[in-house]
Amino acid sequence: MLPPGERIVTARTPDTVAAQLEQLILDGVFRPGQLLPSERRLCDRLDVSRSSLREGLRILRSKGIIETRQGRGSVVAQLVPPRDDNPLMHLFRDHPRTLYDLLEVRALLEGESARLAASRGTPTDRVLITRRYDEMADYVAKAGADSIDVERLARLDHAFHLAICQASHNPVLVHTLQSLTDLLLSSVFASVKHLYHRPRSREMLNRQHARLHRAVIEGKPELARRVALEHLSSIGESLREIDAEDRRLERSAMRLEEWE
Repeated sequence: MLPPGERIVTARTPDTVAAQLEQLILDGVFRPGQLLPSERRLCDRLDVSRSSLREGLRILRSKGIIETRQGRGSVVAQLVPPRDDNPLMHLFRDHPRTLYDLLEVRALLEGESARLAASRGTPTDRVLITRRYDEMADYVAKAGADSIDVERLARLDHAFHLAICQASHNPVLVHTLQSLTDLLLSSVFASVKHLYHRPRSREMLNRQHARLHRAVIEGKPELARRVALEHLSSIGESLREIDAEDRRLERSAMRLEEWE
């Protein structure tokens, strides 16, 4: 019989420990830039010996999956190369036409994310999704249309959609979405900036977010997918209408000018 406070530690090879930690990173439990728990806590949660854990961490360091920082411990590495150094990202950001391409990509990713989240989401996932939704909805309600901080709301909006994606329990889908964070934020920023000061558009966005949240939480996969697609489609249509209106105003103004 074991003395009080002692437990049997499962014998696992360092490769097994490393694989388990990799799965936790893939699943989004530990995210890029996040500090890993202490060795003692990891040993308790994974039920492994400290020597096996340390060897497992060494394997992850050799693969570049984690980094050890002096005085801080082990941190999950940035798994996707820095986006600011990517010339393609500069091209995407500098050409407005790609905004509509981004909305198409969001429809592909977020429509399926919503469907999977509604069918696979756990009670914990639903709590996290609701928390992100409430943060966004509360900010909109308290700030009012005239005092919205566009960047803050865009980040709250993106966090809500990302929480839904994480509830899909598809690591490839989650990491694909996270790798496009800067571009997707620019898409969300544009929709908030151009639509939220228009009462009808603001009501439409708020209503669609509420419907999407409800469909996912209530476990209705096809409805969740349809609402997500309708949300992104209506954003694209509204932005195109604004573009067309701006062009008409520009042409009218030019006709008033005297041309020599």
